[in-house]
Amino acid sequence: MKAIIKVRRIKAASNSMLSKVYINGEFFCYGLEDAVRDQKIKGRTAIPAGTYPIRLNTYGGMNSRYKKHFPKLHRGMLEITEIPDYSYVYIHIGNNFGDTSGCLLVGFEKRYVKTSGEYEIFESKAAYRALYKKVLALLEQGEVWLEIGF
Repeated sequence: MKAIIKVRRIKAASNSMLSKVYINGEFFCYGLEDAVRDQKIKGRTAIPAGTYPIRLNTYGGMNSRYKKHFPKLHRGMLEITEIPDYSYVYIHIGNNFGDTSGCLLVGFEKRYVKTSGEYEIFESKAAYRALYKKVLALLEQGEVWLEIGF
């Protein structure tokens, strides 16, 4: 079985990109990335539009931190792989573009902050846990792909 996670970019700001995340066609949560840029700035540029496999990454510092925070749940970071000229791109917890490091954050709530002119997401830990459980179950059944774009 091949499962698809669709990330549809819906709102752009100077440094942040808000999206809606769908699993097998059903809205699941919001996503937040860095801004889309013509020239890549490491750790500050959105994932290029495309379709990429998701795999579990079981090494590295972030994996160790998440293993401590979610000992009963965590079996590896949800890594978005095979992105040309990108590496270690994860789906993880965070609230604003300062937390992204070039990755995709997830949250159940969103808001536009007038003072900064940027988007933020909230209830990220709850959204991550729920998404992680779904993706883990889908990975056990077969391939999981992330399709990202406008």
